[in-house]
Amino acid sequence: MTKRLEQHVRHARYVRDERWLWAVYALVALAFALVSDLGPHRAWGALAAVGYAVATVLACRVRTRPAARMAAVAGAVVVPLVSLVTAGLGQLEVAVVERSGELLLTTGNPYVTAPAVVADFNPYLPGMALLGVLPGDARWWTGGVFAACLAAAGLHRAWLLACPVIALPLAVGGVDLPVVGLMCLGVVLAGQGRPVGAGLVLGAAAALKWTAWPALPVVLTLIVVRRGHWCALRYAAVALATATATVLPFAWANPVGFYRSAIAFPLGLADTASPAASPLPGRLLAAYVPGGEVIALALLAVSALLIAVSLVVRPPGRTRTAAARLALGLGLAMTLMPATRFGYLIYPLVLGALASSRAQQREATPGATPALPVAPAWEKTLV
Repeated sequence: MTKRLEQHVRHARYVRDERWLWAVYALVALAFALVSDLGPHRAWGALAAVGYAVATVLACRVRTRPAARMAAVAGAVVVPLVSLVTAGLGQLEVAVVERSGELLLTTGNPYVTAPAVVADFNPYLPGMALLGVLPGDARWWTGGVFAACLAAAGLHRAWLLACPVIALPLAVGGVDLPVVGLMCLGVVLAGQGRPVGAGLVLGAAAALKWTAWPALPVVLTLIVVRRGHWCALRYAAVALATATATVLPFAWANPVGFYRSAIAFPLGLADTASPAASPLPGRLLAAYVPGGEVIALALLAVSALLIAVSLVVRPPGRTRTAAARLALGLGLAMTLMPATRFGYLIYPLVLGALASSRAQQREATPGATPALPVAPAWEKTLV
């Protein structure tokens, strides 16, 4: 009797918490619809608010909780994405990725030597242009890579996909989605004792955007602890070779355009101001404090140094620990960058979700070679 009462209380708590979660998301989406000055954001807010509201109603009962999660994902991601793609509405990032892909096909380089306006800048690394070469709207590919990586990492959760910080870029266009997805998968592969796979995945992420590069040393220390220096060397060689082979030829072919677009512009050092201007500490320092850009960059360097020291003093030994360390480092970086926006908080959010995930990861025993999975007996009878 006591056990059944405990189960009832637990279910009631889950229903209450989930109901409030969707209700808060509905208010956030409604606020976007009312106050945002961007058309795609307003459209997402109106559609997502309805989906979250339906999820709130369905979450009032335990039996309809799965339906509530489906309604949240459909209302906040699927319906807005299809609607905005059909209407041809999206963030500037979508056009930048598609234009870089067009430049890659026509000129052989995704960068303009003398960018004059914001649309001329391509602040991403050359690998991102490949997503612009693929047919159709770039959002199908950025979102598809993200979802596939989360599924492979065991992190496909409805509450995570339906979170406004993730649902919004999925619908309007977010280039950080495939980057953080590949980072999560790389961390998981490293924890499973697969250094070559982790190197390929993180090398691909590092070829998309600079924000993936902090994951390389964090995962390196994880592999050193779990598998030893030889496996760590293999991982580093594969990751650096993958990233370098993708980035270096284009940087060498057009060094001026590469510097202006992929280095100066994201750091706020270009003559043209970046639209990434959310009121986070780094941006506020750069805008309102004399010498604020130098101060923000100095604080950014100090935070990076502290994270690096922590990797030496107390290296992460598990997937969760590595993900948490990476989430902390990127969270500090995103708040201290002179040109930053709230959308960059997707990095600490997703990596933090990986760090707190209770999914059973197949982590290899330190120093041991991971065993091959054994098929169940019923599968063997079918072979």
